[in-house]
Amino acid sequence: MADEIQTGAQEDAPQAKTAQFQIQRIYCKDISFETPNSPAIFTKEWKPEMKVDMDTKSKKLEDNNYEVVLTVTLQAKIEDQTAFLVEVQQAGVFLIGEDMPEPQKAHMIGAFCPNTLFPYARETVASLINKGTFPVFNLQPVNFDAIFAQYMQKRAQQAQAEAEQAASEAPLQ
Repeated sequence: MADEIQTGAQEDAPQAKTAQFQIQRIYCKDISFETPNSPAIFTKEWKPEMKVDMDTKSKKLEDNNYEVVLTVTLQAKIEDQTAFLVEVQQAGVFLIGEDMPEPQKAHMIGAFCPNTLFPYARETVASLINKGTFPVFNLQPVNFDAIFAQYMQKRAQQAQAEAEQAASEAPLQ
């Protein structure tokens, strides 16, 4: 009886088509750790100036697969000397179905995929710093959704400015 009710409910429900998304693979594409001023840097008081840079890149592969690469670069300086320099390119291959609407696909590639990759990059950075015998450092969480929203807003403003400029340069008839 329960099977009949469940089957009946499935037949009555509208067939909603869901966009396909799958993580195919997550991997380190490139890792670099440098301590150019060691061992002398270890004798200095540990009050570093930290500089963190992040970037994402993506490219379409075959069969609706996309490679997304999150690059994290962290430099620690003491008295204008580099204590360490870490760069991690954490990458993933993601299947994004062609039935996914373009705005949603752009959000997946620009925000959701980097959000997925960030914990892996964070762990790798912390591990490399630890293996260099430097004090523990954890990257702070990043709101990739907000960054993506700012990027899209900036693109929209640039497109509007270009359209206004083209309209003002058009000859009057």
